[in-house]
Amino acid sequence: MTKFILLAAGSALALSACNFADDGDQKTEVAAADNSQALQTGWQSDPMASNDDMSGDMTGVEGDDKPRPMMQAQVVLDRLGFTPGVVDGKMGASTRNAITGFQTANNLKVTGELDEATKQALSQWSKIPATRVVTIPADFAEGPFVKIPHGDPQAEAKMDRLGYESLDEKLAERFHTTIDVLKELNPGGKPAGLGASANGDAMTSVAKSASSSGMAGNEQGKVDAGTASKSFFSAGQKLRVPNIGGDKIDPSQVADSGWRDTLKMLGVGSDQPKAAKIVVDKSDGTLQAFDDSGKLIAAFTATMGSTHDPLPLGNWGITGVAKNPPFNYNPDLFWDAKPGEKEAKLPPGPNGPVGVVWIDLTKEHYGIHGTPAPETIGRAESHGCVRLTNWDAARLAQMVSTSTKVVFKA
Repeated sequence: MTKFILLAAGSALALSACNFADDGDQKTEVAAADNSQALQTGWQSDPMASNDDMSGDMTGVEGDDKPRPMMQAQVVLDRLGFTPGVVDGKMGASTRNAITGFQTANNLKVTGELDEATKQALSQWSKIPATRVVTIPADFAEGPFVKIPHGDPQAEAKMDRLGYESLDEKLAERFHTTIDVLKELNPGGKPAGLGASANGDAMTSVAKSASSSGMAGNEQGKVDAGTASKSFFSAGQKLRVPNIGGDKIDPSQVADSGWRDTLKMLGVGSDQPKAAKIVVDKSDGTLQAFDDSGKLIAAFTATMGSTHDPLPLGNWGITGVAKNPPFNYNPDLFWDAKPGEKEAKLPPGPNGPVGVVWIDLTKEHYGIHGTPAPETIGRAESHGCVRLTNWDAARLAQMVSTSTKVVFKA
């Protein structure tokens, strides 16, 4: 596994609108002894993982209740690295970008549509169902879940962690989708196609309370920004979800135990191809990754720049990767900061301004990072940086190194 060290532990890697703080405890290189100790104490694998290879073998797993051809294509593309962003069963800009990436990588006519030639190329994975049914583990549903005061850096800085606001939100990120899609797949809280008795007595009173326990569980002295809204889903509940795969984690390859937990939480596997170059293309809103032979190996829809903070075109490099980073808010670097706002250090978490990862670039003040709002990727503007969904940012972080070349083009 490639390892990174972010130097100058006491300094901040300032960026024009994504002001990231590099703390000493955020360095990504962890001693081998620490990893060995973590493995000896036991790695808890993900009971909601796909546990299948690309053959689509779903032995012992409840598959589709009905055909969902667009979602099935999205699931396969996501597994192959040409991610549609949010898996929702709908054709949109992000899905067209994913299809375009797949077509390019496989020497097909580039149409951005799920045409017959593309369907034929994808048919070798036709046995992979669009959805599967999982049971929500109690530990996944524990929380704490707390309302985040988005847009108020001073209030966010007083929190212990910028985590998920509800179990529903956490589940949506785990399966690369939205809360609304999960509700559509589980009408009335029951997996579509499994009947009214699907959950039966599985949701005991203890399980029902698990999704709300610890909602205000911040440390003493920290601010409870407000109790999060009650989750629709609960521990012990059966749930139909998009059949996200490629989520196997080899703990021996991920030294940082916190990062292992993050990958598990996001359904991102540890085995990713290595990128020799990434190209951020403003014209189509994508980030593409290429191997050392020049082959396209991944494509992500991205949000990049704005009128106030344009994408810095040119050739750049990567200085390091910070995983689960904190965030230094400096109002002097934000054109839309409120008058009188003060600097603030925000804690890490998936709902932080840069999400779960910061990939630092040689262009001062700029980086590639995650987001607290995955549904906005490709639709909103950024403060100059390149923004991906948390799961795509985590995946890319596994692919790059300080030797990876970066190109920003119009």
